[in-house]
Amino acid sequence: MALLERSEWYDYTRMTNWTPKFVSEEEVFPAMHSGMADVPLSVFDSYDEPYKISYREYVDVQRQKDAGAYSVKAALERADMYNRASPGWISAAKLHYGGVPVVEYHASLMESRFVRFAKAPGMRNMGCFGAMDENRHAQIQLAFPHEYIDKDRQFDWATQGYRTQNWGILAARNLSDDMMMTRDVVQTAIMLNFAFETGFTNLQFIGLSADAANAGDYSFAKMIQSVQSDEARHAQLGTPLLKLMMENGHEAEAQRMVDISFWRTWRLFAVLSGIPMDYYVPLEHRENSWKEFMEEWIIEQFERNLRDLGLQRPWYWDYFLEDLSEEHHGQHIGTYSWRPTLWWNPTAGVSKNEREWLEEKYPGWNDTFGKAWDVVIDNMANGRMEQTVPGTLPVICKVSNLPVVGIPFKTAKIEQITYKGENIQFGSIVDKWIFEQDPERYCRTQTIVDRFLAGKVQPADLGGALQYMGLGVVTDPADDSMGYSWVDEYRPAAAE
Repeated sequence: MALLERSEWYDYTRMTNWTPKFVSEEEVFPAMHSGMADVPLSVFDSYDEPYKISYREYVDVQRQKDAGAYSVKAALERADMYNRASPGWISAAKLHYGGVPVVEYHASLMESRFVRFAKAPGMRNMGCFGAMDENRHAQIQLAFPHEYIDKDRQFDWATQGYRTQNWGILAARNLSDDMMMTRDVVQTAIMLNFAFETGFTNLQFIGLSADAANAGDYSFAKMIQSVQSDEARHAQLGTPLLKLMMENGHEAEAQRMVDISFWRTWRLFAVLSGIPMDYYVPLEHRENSWKEFMEEWIIEQFERNLRDLGLQRPWYWDYFLEDLSEEHHGQHIGTYSWRPTLWWNPTAGVSKNEREWLEEKYPGWNDTFGKAWDVVIDNMANGRMEQTVPGTLPVICKVSNLPVVGIPFKTAKIEQITYKGENIQFGSIVDKWIFEQDPERYCRTQTIVDRFLAGKVQPADLGGALQYMGLGVVTDPADDSMGYSWVDEYRPAAAE
């Protein structure tokens, strides 16, 4: 077989479906794990994965990727990137490392479920390679930050983060568990491989790779490129499955899965990608705004993918387009205000020049978010630092597990319902709609505020919260990445 071209034997080796004789089909492919129980097993033989690769080819390609990434890392170890890079970029790297590597490991477990429970032979085959992909992604994104731990303990959150109850980790873990670990393989492939990976991981890895190269962190850029090239392959797991769903009467379920996962992913990435792109990356190195990246990689490409498959844009599309110019700005000033609860030192990113750039990219920023920052700046410039950290708990969305934010001086977007006697808050009409699709799935979620109210955080104050979230244990509480030096240009006006 080694002497033949792959195209001559590949289809024979991947067609591994059979007619079970000693057990029922339901026992081989339980509906709760495999999904689409009403569709005959033979239909899944038509699943045609777009990326076809043999194990020999896979190992050779992956070896080259690892060799390239680790050789660049070794060559640049003496370049002292940590001390040469801007504080903003260091913060962006810490945010990424703390939130991503263990999710990649969870994704390896998810892909392994495809290998066992997917009815389509091609999907099982791709799932096998996908599981190895995700395991490599976890390993490489744990290895690269390790060299900086002796310089800055915040990099240790790459390995420690998912063992904590930090509010940001709770949000990421909630999304991961919802889409990866608690649904059948059909729903998971649509929600994660199609909606999540086709759009948002490309956005995170391509955009962040460009920012890393511009900031001079070529090790990070090379590493993230090697990860993204895998994501582009197994992101396609969901596309042929969507075609099968559309052809076999599951259009409504497919549309609902896409609508739920797209919004949930968007809200988390507004923090994970949106804040660094518009606030942490040094101004001279910014190629595009977060909104411009979204318009290129999501609005155009993802919308085209939906149209090609016969799906509709999510029903809340116009609301989403408005949110592009709002959500991450609100989350940024919120996370900065609650900076002691972060595992990275946030960068304000609101110097006078940066505010001009923000106003150019987001017309009206100075009259809304800018005015909120004016209050923060006035307090800092006049030595009232205690007034720059809130003394009350924020409202947390039950679905996203993120603080509810909005445009300053405008009506908040908070939505509420009463379910089983509990008053539940949401950050948008879309989060409320997602909850209503499956209330039992989401009602048991305990946000960080729920844990306060349940008495799990003791003492019930900021100090107790920091200990509960691992701050002061894994690392010290975070603070401004630039030591507030950016406030100096505002001090003369404050003195007047």
